[in-house]
Amino acid sequence: MATQWQLPTELVTWITSLSQLLHRRLAWRLLPLLSGMLFAQGRRTVASWLRAGGLGDDFRRYYYFLGSLGRNVKYLAWLVLRQAVEVIQPGASILLALDDTPTKRAGPYVEGAGVHHNPTPGPADQRFLYGHVWVTLAWIVRHPHWGTIGLPLGALLYVRQKQIALVQRLYGVTFRTKLEMAAELLGWFVGWLQRLGKTVWVVADGAYAKRPFLKQALAAGVVVVSRLRKDAALWSLPKPERVRLGQPKKRGPKPKYGKQAISLAKRAGHRQGWQTGDFELYGKTITKTYKTFLATYAPVGGVIRVVLVREENWLAFFCTDPEATVEQILKAVVDRAAIEQDFHDLKEVHGVGQQQLRHYWANVAAYHLNLWLHTLIELWAWKRSQKELCDRSQSPWDDPERRPSHADRRNALRRSCLRGEIQAAAKRQRLTPKFRLLLRRLLNLVA
Repeated sequence: MATQWQLPTELVTWITSLSQLLHRRLAWRLLPLLSGMLFAQGRRTVASWLRAGGLGDDFRRYYYFLGSLGRNVKYLAWLVLRQAVEVIQPGASILLALDDTPTKRAGPYVEGAGVHHNPTPGPADQRFLYGHVWVTLAWIVRHPHWGTIGLPLGALLYVRQKQIALVQRLYGVTFRTKLEMAAELLGWFVGWLQRLGKTVWVVADGAYAKRPFLKQALAAGVVVVSRLRKDAALWSLPKPERVRLGQPKKRGPKPKYGKQAISLAKRAGHRQGWQTGDFELYGKTITKTYKTFLATYAPVGGVIRVVLVREENWLAFFCTDPEATVEQILKAVVDRAAIEQDFHDLKEVHGVGQQQLRHYWANVAAYHLNLWLHTLIELWAWKRSQKELCDRSQSPWDDPERRPSHADRRNALRRSCLRGEIQAAAKRQRLTPKFRLLLRRLLNLVA
């Protein structure tokens, strides 16, 4: 059996705690598999994970392990959030982000894969792609030195209704829309976060600002921030009921909506009412021109806070908390970009989508393992200095003050593991200066 990589103590502790929710016969496989993922090179197939971890002799059992793991991702995702809260002490409120992303696949027998709209068609104008679509949730945190970072936690695999028949017959998976999946993902974590005494905010793209998601999010006590359609059917606030002396009060429920329709285009086109304010966005002070007002919105079932922002054109956002400030809403909208950065890092750094798996639950497990490895790397790097994580002395064209990227943090973790093993070997036999220099150069090449 090949020698296993020696990970830092805190990382081993976190992974071991995750594996406690798995069957005892399988739980021990999680640590070596994640170690192999960390050091995998080239195309990030599961085979490359097994080669990097020295697990090739037992490859069949690891493929079976992925299928078993995929059925339990909900509970492990909850534990990942608990570990993140222990490392990163949150404030009074916690911001979550929701979005979906496609991962390309190849071959007609990949379960759950289908033809989907391509959100990034590129120069070739590829309007559709074949693969999986993942509705993903991430915790958005703010590092004291590096700004906003997304910690991906969990996801659900969206399968189109016309393609769900095979998966439903084999695994009992029923069709759900992306909005229903987003609401389910939110339910995985909201209850525990609220028991901590935290107010939960969620920011989502405008595609999720619809009744099925908003209704369940509001019922769970979550504050939602999202983009607002420019043709949204808004209404004024209901007028307070006038009570005259000697007349009884009107029976029935009080009206939720006003009688005057509000046109966002007319509000934005009117010259009066615009204000200018300085807000802390993107880690610096930015001046914005905006309008804000209260309105009623049927998909929310009541009052919302609307914010219009004037750029080259005008943009509309809303918040389900009428007492929210303009700065809180704009910060949430800006911080939503962290989950887009997560998708980029997951695909470019970790190779999400390159795993050639056919089994439905194995695909679910592979995607979540990449999510959790991303988050665990960020937790490991959270309290480390920039000097520990990246050295740009060999890149004079680069900005030395630029924050470490996720790839920098991942490479720093790999260097830390390799350095620890080299130092342990050096204790048994003294290394010559020339050999130490060679090892240092090799370490820079590998990680």
